[in-house]
Amino acid sequence: MGTKNLTRKPPASMATASTTLLLSLALLASAAVASPSPDADSISRFQEYLRIDTAQPAPDYAAAVAFLRDQASEAGLEARTLELAAGKPLLLLRWPGRRPSLPSILLNSHTDVVPSEPQKWDHPPFSAALDEASGRIYARGSQDMKCVGMQYLEAIRCLRSAGFVPDRNIYITFVPDEEIGGHEGVELFVSSKEFKEMNVGLVLDEGLASPGEEYRVFYAERSPWWLTIKAKGAPGHGAKLYDGSAMENLIKSMEAIRRFRTSQFNLVKSGEKAEGDVVSVNFAYLKAGTPTPTGFVMNLQPSEAEVGLDIRIPPSAHVEALERRLVEEWAPSSRNLTCEFKQKMSVLDNFGKPAMTPADSTNPWWLLLEEAVKSAGGKLGKPEIFPASTDARYFRQIGLPAFGFSPMANTPILLHDHNEFLHKDEYLKGIGIYESIIRALATHKDGAKDDESRAEL
Repeated sequence: MGTKNLTRKPPASMATASTTLLLSLALLASAAVASPSPDADSISRFQEYLRIDTAQPAPDYAAAVAFLRDQASEAGLEARTLELAAGKPLLLLRWPGRRPSLPSILLNSHTDVVPSEPQKWDHPPFSAALDEASGRIYARGSQDMKCVGMQYLEAIRCLRSAGFVPDRNIYITFVPDEEIGGHEGVELFVSSKEFKEMNVGLVLDEGLASPGEEYRVFYAERSPWWLTIKAKGAPGHGAKLYDGSAMENLIKSMEAIRRFRTSQFNLVKSGEKAEGDVVSVNFAYLKAGTPTPTGFVMNLQPSEAEVGLDIRIPPSAHVEALERRLVEEWAPSSRNLTCEFKQKMSVLDNFGKPAMTPADSTNPWWLLLEEAVKSAGGKLGKPEIFPASTDARYFRQIGLPAFGFSPMANTPILLHDHNEFLHKDEYLKGIGIYESIIRALATHKDGAKDDESRAEL
């Protein structure tokens, strides 16, 4: 007896259903490949901004502003371009609030970045290369501070998608020239009619990356004193020993400066003070000698010598004592030394007070910022004095509260360094941090009745 084939064919309806299911799964898989995730879109936009070469001394501001205006349009923001200095556009964006007479919030960032040495980078500085293995995005400006500017916009996109409407106006500025002092950027902006009409109550600006888990926040910053000390003396034969040569006078000055620098640095090394709490002094350049086509004249003592100093002074410093030290020890006229300031920023605001924003319970803005970061799963470290200088100083100078904050935890500090990078996950996490911050600040009730509330009574 032959054996029968016991395999049965599935009913036509079942076969059709199976085919339909397979096709549906294939279409879903295809759609997933074709449609990037929101996170991928955010990263892509960040990379596009990073690829615009805005390095000093010839930043492509036009390209940056054109890109940012497109992003603002997609986010539903009003946009104006101000040109307070020729060829240096400042982009001003606005998200209108329901109570526009309330003091507004200003989210500030700068579009320019410092130069780089491409040959010393693992990836070209303006490639915005994403290393898939490490998750790092390499680019000049990835930390300082194109990340923050784009995080503002991405956070606003998310808030608008969720139907959130701020009570107070939210302004976002993308300013030029921060990396060369901000004199034709924010310094002009705070004196402008447009700025006065904004009725700003609080400013957020850039901070620094944090190698640890806590985010760093800055309530003040050191003021720059950039100066040159020049020495003069009679020229002489290179073999002759005599007192009062230009080089000898200048070296004595530099020795006194180095001793002071060491005393300040030791306070930081011992942990007694943070970097932003001491006076930092660094030698920027040394110029002396008589040049030749192949080098310098070796048997001639020069009649002039010069050194450049980058000094940063915290608001807590005794400025008068430092000025006396400069005149009496570092550049005394008795040794044929003269001093010239290239830049001398005051540590006081326009009202004669130290240019600091309270970072304690006396300041409701501080409490809101601290709680907003906590609500988003982050934590602020102890408030600090920023060791360098940012545009925030111009806002504090006119009496406005301003905090420096860049949500970059678990990140080495690489601003102005080779191979500057930001991990994509830290960038995305920072967007969520700003969502929480903007929501909290935009709905804060400061106790004063706004014009709109009065009109409703």
